[in-house]
Amino acid sequence: NYPYPISFVVGGFLGLGSEILDRADFVLSLSSMTFSHELARIVLLEQIYRSLTIINGKNYAK
Repeated sequence: NYPYPISFVVGGFLGLGSEILDRADFVLSLSSMTFSHELARIVLLEQIYRSLTIINGKNYAK
């Protein structure tokens, strides 16, 4: 259990500025490829869903 709200920030094609990265507790890269914001959100949500499904002992079909 994390005591604070978790925020996900999707950057532009050049990434995020140092003012945002310096404040981050953790930085995650979805891929070395460039995605549209819509696709990045879908990929991130799918990974969160997959992780929570596995953590909760459910079967995750690939």
